[in-house]
Amino acid sequence: MNKFVKLLPAQAAIYGDREQMRYRDLKTGQWTSMSWNKMQQCVTDIAAALCHLGVEVQGRFCVFTQNCPEVLISHFAAFRNRAVPVSIYATSSRSEAAYIINDSGATMIFAGDQNQVDMAISLLDECESLKYVISLHPDVKFSKTDSRVLTWQQMLELGHKHADEVKEEVEKRSNESVNTDLMYLIYTSGTTGMPKGVMLTHSNFDAAMWAHCERIKLDPETDISLSFLPFSHVFELGWTMVCFTQGVRIAINYDPKDIQRAVKEVQPTCMCSVPRFWEKVYTAVTDNLAAAAPVLRMLVKRAISVGKTRNLKYVRLGKKPPLLIEKQYQYFENKVFKKLRGAIGIERGRFFPTAGAMLSDNITEFLHSVGINIVIGYGLTETNASVCFFENVGWQIGTIGYPIPSVNVKIGENNEILVQGPTVMKGYYNKPEETAAVLEPDGWFHTGDCGEINEAGQIILTERLKDLFKTSNGKYIAPQMLETALGQDKFIEQVAIIGDGKKYVSALIVPDFEELKAYAEKEKIEFANNEELVNNHDIHKMIEGRIDSYQKNLASYEQVKRFVLLPRPFTMENGELTNTLKIRRAVINKRYSRLIDAMYAADYRKK
Repeated sequence: MNKFVKLLPAQAAIYGDREQMRYRDLKTGQWTSMSWNKMQQCVTDIAAALCHLGVEVQGRFCVFTQNCPEVLISHFAAFRNRAVPVSIYATSSRSEAAYIINDSGATMIFAGDQNQVDMAISLLDECESLKYVISLHPDVKFSKTDSRVLTWQQMLELGHKHADEVKEEVEKRSNESVNTDLMYLIYTSGTTGMPKGVMLTHSNFDAAMWAHCERIKLDPETDISLSFLPFSHVFELGWTMVCFTQGVRIAINYDPKDIQRAVKEVQPTCMCSVPRFWEKVYTAVTDNLAAAAPVLRMLVKRAISVGKTRNLKYVRLGKKPPLLIEKQYQYFENKVFKKLRGAIGIERGRFFPTAGAMLSDNITEFLHSVGINIVIGYGLTETNASVCFFENVGWQIGTIGYPIPSVNVKIGENNEILVQGPTVMKGYYNKPEETAAVLEPDGWFHTGDCGEINEAGQIILTERLKDLFKTSNGKYIAPQMLETALGQDKFIEQVAIIGDGKKYVSALIVPDFEELKAYAEKEKIEFANNEELVNNHDIHKMIEGRIDSYQKNLASYEQVKRFVLLPRPFTMENGELTNTLKIRRAVINKRYSRLIDAMYAADYRKK
């Protein structure tokens, strides 16, 4: 029997009626709880319903919703049936959802809000394998005459009603489950083509849980994790499973736009996130500091200096700080740092895994200086999330940490990072050629990312191999490095670096319009709309100066020479971003080709 089949019953036996999940009731807006025992009962009922409705051993069903308890309940119900959950991002289009359903051969789809349910119902007659749609939210409207559409409550009742007749079959499936069983089919976000279904087995997850629990020790009595990223992303999914394995409570954030309020209400001790979250935190803190009275500014700057010395020079290396430094730090901890973290909502925070993109070194340094334990890491869906991340002692800023236990890393041709170990995927579903292109017979996986390994054995990530481009002068450019540097500016929300085959580097920039409008009003710059704002000469000169300040230490050929401010953001709906908010460069280059060409025209003049 697989470990994840046994996990929930074992934890329920230990923790019983203690809170296991916290989530916001969609009708009242209030936080409510679910115990380990309650989840165990829900999983039992949904597992019986899945079996009754004909979900087969290793059969697939899709989950198409924002984060909610039903996602995790359906997953554990799948494990008892040896079935396979297939996530579809909540923001996916109809064509993307149809592709995943058809490619995976899913027979059922759990759908969340009204738009997702409507989309799923419309696909019942289009997708040959699809037999049922399960509506998760009670307020969703649909025709009650279609027997193929059920509510979550009906699924629970169906499972309870047929529990006795399918009990033997569900138990048989559970007992016969093996580690080579497919546990998840996770579709990549597809920056360069159609999504590929990554096959992750139970043994992949067993290995990942063991490795993470070796390095991370959470406290089931005091820790609570806030689920901010979607469960459809392997990072959040894997981290949540670490919490389940260690008996830690989780709070589920439904709406990503609600995250700041959720953090303050939940006060999580741990939370995985992407760098953009911490860039926003850093900008808010530095803005408030700039507006503070001179005496307070001096106090905070002194506090940060002491925190940097204590946490980076001593604690980071496992050394005991000098008594004077420690006393100063404890003073500033009570007077400054605790209040700063409290304003964010993480006064008790102690462990914050961060991955998905690069975070600038100065922000990482700042966060550790004020007592926010950012743990930088790196991984892919194909490696079942983590390849490496900071250890408690010895980590270095500028790296992405040491490989996790049992995982091997080496640098291949073109400085590509290669990964081997028990967490590496089985392959891409229905795509043997694509699998063979990245997975060698001896198990080494080609990540497509460039990097190096320092003398201490820590990995330094430099660039996405496919993103690297060469200017017409023969100089290689790493666009993500530039995008990370510029993206930390408070006036810049999104950046797309341009320059493949061009004479020099340029950029398409989406401003943070709230910040930009506030600046314009302060400087008495008149504008009627975003178009007038981004085309204003003074605005352009201000942004130009800020860009120059971030790239003054770069070689001339690496620097952005020209840029255009765009009046609207890159979006998933327009195909410019993936569901994980990564830039689709080919789409952007094509869509904005006229603007790009204009930046390289002989008569181009800076505004």
